[in-house]
Amino acid sequence: MRARSGSPRAAMVRMIWMNGELRPLDETAVSPFDHGITVGDGVFETLISYAGAPFAFTRHHQRLGHSAAGMGLEVPSREGLREACVALLEANDLTGCLARLRITVTGGPAPLGSERGESPPTVMVAATAAPDLGATAKVVVVPFTRNETGALAGLKTTSYGENVVALAYARERGGGEAIFANTRGELCEGTGTNIFLVRDDRLLTPPLSSGCLAGVTRALVLGLCAQEGIPVAEETMPLTALRESKEAFLTSTTREVQPIETVDGSPLPDVPGPLTARLRAAFRSLATREIDP
Repeated sequence: MRARSGSPRAAMVRMIWMNGELRPLDETAVSPFDHGITVGDGVFETLISYAGAPFAFTRHHQRLGHSAAGMGLEVPSREGLREACVALLEANDLTGCLARLRITVTGGPAPLGSERGESPPTVMVAATAAPDLGATAKVVVVPFTRNETGALAGLKTTSYGENVVALAYARERGGGEAIFANTRGELCEGTGTNIFLVRDDRLLTPPLSSGCLAGVTRALVLGLCAQEGIPVAEETMPLTALRESKEAFLTSTTREVQPIETVDGSPLPDVPGPLTARLRAAFRSLATREIDP
């Protein structure tokens, strides 16, 4: 059963894992000189836990490693981090509910500037009950762009300032997720989501070359399309394609497969559409039978 954000269970969190050990939350501090705080020099992964077991952990650890390599950081071993996640869920009594985990790796304490110091990375794992994001999503297209050729393109970094601004823009207009174009005006991604849509009776999703993140759920859904015999293409599309689609959905770790209800306040024709409903059911079946696909 999904625990809602802000519920009593969410307030029970009392432990985190940091630099190799479990620590009480109220006895933990991060240096004000940590590069993750001063310049956003860090990478992270968000995972979902079903009944105390982190889902798709291998894929998330691989992406964490990819992001870290792009930033010149190192991450702990897969097994070590997985053990930390499981221990943290148990310590916070989060094994009996849907829980959200976040693994963060920063550049560690450093001088007050862009250059790194000599300290080792700071590694943290935090966990809470998962938020309730609703059955459908209302999205708003924002007037900001993703830079598909930027130094951080394709990396999941802690430099999330533009996402904060974009999401605030969307929420001021009644949306729960913001949608970006890239610098070429092509449909790209949300602040923490990938996008699939049906256009001219074809299921499409932006290619990674658009600048979107290589989402773990996105990859699993592409695999499910192959298993289910659903044709899908990674294809460059204009931003207007989302507004003109028959049905569309978001994918992410916390949303799984979530139908898009409205785009800029205008409803889509099919919510959920037949392909969305089919893939949502297939994904939930996958998560039930295989914890590390």
